[in-house]
Amino acid sequence: MTIGRRHHRYYDLLLTAFVVVLLCSNFIGAGKAAVIHLPYFGNFAFGGGVLFFPIAYFFGDVLTEVYGYSYDRRAVWAGFAALAFAAIMAQIVIALPPAPGVYMEKYQQGLETVFGNSWRIALASMMAFWCGSFTNSYVLAKMKILTKGRFLWMRTIGSTAIGELIDSSLFYMLAFYGIWSTQQVVEVALAQYVLKTSWEVLATPLTYFLVNLLKRKENEDYYDTHTNFTPFRVKV
Repeated sequence: MTIGRRHHRYYDLLLTAFVVVLLCSNFIGAGKAAVIHLPYFGNFAFGGGVLFFPIAYFFGDVLTEVYGYSYDRRAVWAGFAALAFAAIMAQIVIALPPAPGVYMEKYQQGLETVFGNSWRIALASMMAFWCGSFTNSYVLAKMKILTKGRFLWMRTIGSTAIGELIDSSLFYMLAFYGIWSTQQVVEVALAQYVLKTSWEVLATPLTYFLVNLLKRKENEDYYDTHTNFTPFRVKV
């Protein structure tokens, strides 16, 4: 265990990747309810954001495991700032009067359809991910201390299962209640939770590989023994 804080070579790269994934999950896939047909089970509805969002939790697990809770907290706030900026700029672009012409008229309609609800999606995402991500990181950090750094698979899957339950429940109710039918909101939220948690299970070998690689490269394996777990700060 490394005591003290110092500069890390790869933390900024992970933080940037985390923010990009978070933006993609909220502005590319979150607003689409897709459906696939599964043999013996019938149609299975899910949100398009499931293609991106579990990766954000994957980064959260890696950041907490290697660098500690405070570094993941800093990444979460960076993601929130990016989401807020993107949502504000989307509303400004939509509000700008379109140039005359059939193409611009249809283009404006498309923008309003895709990004018109972005403010609500962004707010819902920020609230849900704030609660879910910090819960995930807190549980993982505490379990690392209790298990003395053993059983990484149990810590990543267990913390994700708890964090994703909070996140999925809050996000779809806040973002799409009244827009989608209540049944669809519940179905998609449940599907998201199952898919996201299952993704964490399947990604366990990759998690082990990346965590062990970063611990060697960074010479860091932080334990949050004396960490202030308040989410209301960005200092590491």
